[in-house]
Amino acid sequence: MMSSVEKATKKLHAVLVPFPAQGHVHPVMQLAKLLHSKGFHITFINTEFNHNRLIRSKGPNSVKGLPDFVFETIPDGLPPSDKDGTQDIPALCDSVKKICLGPFKELVKKINTTSQVPQVTCIIADGVMGFGRQAAQELGIPEVQFWTASACGFMGYLQYGELIKRGIIPFKDENFMQDGTLDTPIDWISGMRNVRLKDIPSFIRVTDLNNIMFNFMGSEVWSCLNSSAIIFNTFDEFEHEVLEVISTMFPNIYTIGPLNLLGRHFPENSLVKSLNSSLWKEDTKCLEWLDKKKPNSVVYANYGCITTMTDQHLIEFAWGLANSKHPFLWIVRADVVKGDVPILPDEFFDEIKDRGYIASWCAQEQVLAHPSVGVFLTHSGWNSTIETISHGVPVICWPFFAEQQTNCRYSCTTWEIGMEVSPDVKRHEIEALVKEMLEGEGGMKMRGKAKEWKKKAVEATDVEGSSYNNIERLFKEALQLVE
Repeated sequence: MMSSVEKATKKLHAVLVPFPAQGHVHPVMQLAKLLHSKGFHITFINTEFNHNRLIRSKGPNSVKGLPDFVFETIPDGLPPSDKDGTQDIPALCDSVKKICLGPFKELVKKINTTSQVPQVTCIIADGVMGFGRQAAQELGIPEVQFWTASACGFMGYLQYGELIKRGIIPFKDENFMQDGTLDTPIDWISGMRNVRLKDIPSFIRVTDLNNIMFNFMGSEVWSCLNSSAIIFNTFDEFEHEVLEVISTMFPNIYTIGPLNLLGRHFPENSLVKSLNSSLWKEDTKCLEWLDKKKPNSVVYANYGCITTMTDQHLIEFAWGLANSKHPFLWIVRADVVKGDVPILPDEFFDEIKDRGYIASWCAQEQVLAHPSVGVFLTHSGWNSTIETISHGVPVICWPFFAEQQTNCRYSCTTWEIGMEVSPDVKRHEIEALVKEMLEGEGGMKMRGKAKEWKKKAVEATDVEGSSYNNIERLFKEALQLVE
């Protein structure tokens, strides 16, 4: 063991490896910047595919890094591709689990034989990149898992084995999607109230237990519990019931969210600030468009980086937004329609004129912070949920997969900040929900509740707040930082 004097004189070096999708890369980059601001040397490891996407999105300088903030790559095992969008998730998960341990381990060994950089002192792996933990343990390097999704989602995944034991899954046939089975109340999960089968992370919806995503998520979440510590991008008051139960199973957890708010205490130098993890080119003119709109008048619609839909769903969303007569900023990714290019009819554009702004991607934090945004039509991914809370914006939820269903349920019940769209989108429903949120009494109450949560999120990340104290504990206890 090193003495405290040796630790104090030794430059700490954190290797961070996110799951290769935008929603994971983003919070891991936020954490990397916080660590760098505390004096850590950073090695940030993307897959080769996402490394190339960053270059296309931000230019070659975006991955050159700095002398003490370095980008490296590992293969993901999938065939080479120039696709500018998220890869097939089941194929990616399967490949990551089978392929990445060897290359990752070799890369860490190579880093440790390079005299120009400090020895690796810790590995922080995304909670679904269990190979990072395994490599760290085999190499004798301290490691921490970073669960980038919600704590309620984490608890939902922990139930996969229990659902099998209780004979609830696998389902006998595909009828469970229509026969009301998913509406079954689930009242036996400690720390989770008011949930139904449909609110458990969606990979339970299988008729075959050999399903890739069911097995991947079910095993990776339990693998986290073999780590030395787990980081959550949440704050204690927001998910207190679930966090209390998780901490009885695994006491070494650190709630350090919302990371986007915590970052205000750890100023980055200008060069590190310029490092950007966006895999899409961001439209900046939409902010100028928002400047011309009244406070709390705009619907911001964004389904995240993975959600796909049918062309019919796209049309229903389009006309629902148009018919509401409210201004909207709508993010329509090039790959949002399954297997096709999103095409909207000319008469839709005639109808919306100056009232609608459509972009392929944007700087979401800046949009949610804009005073003109009154409601967020979202897929209920965790980054979107924690960011909307940070800025006090209520939500209309259309969850796509994974723990988005869980986040949606909590938004609409426990946190009381939102309303849910039916899975089979209809324009009249979108129109009605938008009007209720921006004009109705219910929407006003939810906006008020969202503002209350914003206040609590800010308090948690203030000096001496729970998340602020927890990241200081993380630095000292798990990451060996001695100041």
